[in-house]
Amino acid sequence: MTDAAARRDIAYQGFRLPGDLADGEAAGVRAAAGGLALAEPAGRREHPLADGSTAMYEWGSWTAPPVPVGFAVYEVVPSWTADSPAGCWLRVELRGWHDDRPATGWYLLADWAADDATVRRTSVPGQRDGDARVDTDTLVVGDATVTGWQARVSLFRPVGAAAGPVLRSVGAVASGRPVVAAARPPAGGPDAPGSTVAHPARPAPAPTGAPERRPGWGTVLDVPRYSQRLHAGEHPQWGGGGDSWCSPTCTSMVLAFWGAAPAPERYAWVRPPGPRPMVVHAARHCYDHAYAGAGNWPFNTAYAGLHGMDAFVTRLRSLTEAEAFVAAGIPLIVSAAFRAGEVPGLDYDTRGHLMVLVGFTATGDPVLNDPYAADDEGVRRTVDRDRFEAVWQAGSGGVAYVVRPAGVPLPPAPAQANW
Repeated sequence: MTDAAARRDIAYQGFRLPGDLADGEAAGVRAAAGGLALAEPAGRREHPLADGSTAMYEWGSWTAPPVPVGFAVYEVVPSWTADSPAGCWLRVELRGWHDDRPATGWYLLADWAADDATVRRTSVPGQRDGDARVDTDTLVVGDATVTGWQARVSLFRPVGAAAGPVLRSVGAVASGRPVVAAARPPAGGPDAPGSTVAHPARPAPAPTGAPERRPGWGTVLDVPRYSQRLHAGEHPQWGGGGDSWCSPTCTSMVLAFWGAAPAPERYAWVRPPGPRPMVVHAARHCYDHAYAGAGNWPFNTAYAGLHGMDAFVTRLRSLTEAEAFVAAGIPLIVSAAFRAGEVPGLDYDTRGHLMVLVGFTATGDPVLNDPYAADDEGVRRTVDRDRFEAVWQAGSGGVAYVVRPAGVPLPPAPAQANW
């Protein structure tokens, strides 16, 4: 880990429900089996539906306690797991916090539904003021002094409905201003236009000699290999088709690794079924109708949560921190941006791309399942450690999806980390 990485401020905090219910403020919700559910609603509101009509919903909310992080916050990315029956949905909001009071107003990060047939799953663009702005799935702090965050999740069900959503977890990762600014890549795949991602200079080769062996080195997890490009041109209504489905393809690989892929009846609607209909299912159910793509980070972890996974978005400072997850048997989905030739073996340009970190060689080079391959066989790639770490940190600030069954423990966090 470089000195700059070691100093970088990152902190994740999550809340498990209903266990943490009393730590926050509840309005119209109650403890239920496996989470929080609506009780006597706190109010009603009208909401637009996917077909252009509107419906009246009753709602309740849970507001998490403020989370101080001890540093000047630049970005906050929320994530959650929940169930929402047909016609039901959740609203996720964030605000900045400083000392003993709010430092910003509330910002809307997501209107989320497990299925998009009734209510469209969407981020909410256009939110900006002097304190902060919303960049798809990320709250970016502007002029306000922010040293913490607070989340609020509202649960909505149609008035009179017997079933409603259940919130199982909510959390967020806060990070300080990075040494190299990372811009949010646009919707799309490796050829998506319009990004302003900053790329670092190519790092010098690592010193020669036998490096010290560390946990995770020499471990490669048996994550199945799925090519997103096998779906090129399929179902373009969800972000342009397979060429842009790196994130849901990675999420599908990791779900399959854990034996948690959706049952065939859940994707029986995919016609024609194509090479791997469960990837089409994931693309549809991760799709953000405002972002116009399936790469919304927390929408992917929320999708994994629908399959019984404990899942969240965090940031890591380095591959050294990632090694602990691999050593614990947990693959990571990581987001990077690079130009062709910047990382030998990844010979294409991308302004934002997701890959599965499945392990490390005996000398510490990362082993990836890169879905941007012509076929499944080409998905497995080994790349230079320093160069890949540089484009991961510069491209997304070290974003990683952590997806695992609740019974699989997280690795212990080192002193300077918190996940």
